[in-house]
Amino acid sequence: MIAGALVLAAVGWAFTFGLHWGNFWIKIGITVVAVCAYSLRWQRPRVNWRAGSAALGLLSAALLYLVFFIGNLLAPYVVPGAHTQVGGVYGLGAGSPRILILLLLLLVTGPGEEIFWRGFLQERLMQRWGEVAGYVATTLLYGCVHVFSRNPMLILAALVAGAFWGAQYLWKRDLLALIVSHALWSAVIFAVAPVQ
Repeated sequence: MIAGALVLAAVGWAFTFGLHWGNFWIKIGITVVAVCAYSLRWQRPRVNWRAGSAALGLLSAALLYLVFFIGNLLAPYVVPGAHTQVGGVYGLGAGSPRILILLLLLLVTGPGEEIFWRGFLQERLMQRWGEVAGYVATTLLYGCVHVFSRNPMLILAALVAGAFWGAQYLWKRDLLALIVSHALWSAVIFAVAPVQ
């Protein structure tokens, strides 16, 4: 079941980034729905519906946004061509209505990615290999599926965000907080207040 999940994720992210036809945001939405549906077939996520979870998600989204804001300022000093690559990330959805991007990120991709990557895959890998090894493996796998973008800054961003959310899951096992964090962070950074 883990191997199937990884194959599906690789195919989905290759489809999303590798095929240059179609709307990027619709393609990533389809990919996330597919991997999320696969994970739900095998395991129902444990979600604690608490106000504190939503507050933690909001706080972690703000913290991660700050990390990316500072990272965008420092990136040109560390990665040659960083701003061009970041512009390439934002260019993926060029021409898409901002409300479409916002709704897909809030309601589909943010929640679905957390259900799949942390609630299913990281949980399974931590059970199989131990907590730290499962966390590290999931973070690396999350970064690896982004290689299909052929954009080093996007791959780095995925590794940073994946490590952040994975560590939060390792710490709290609070999937609702992660769903709120990922949905809000991605909606703000792509549709409300881009860092570039």
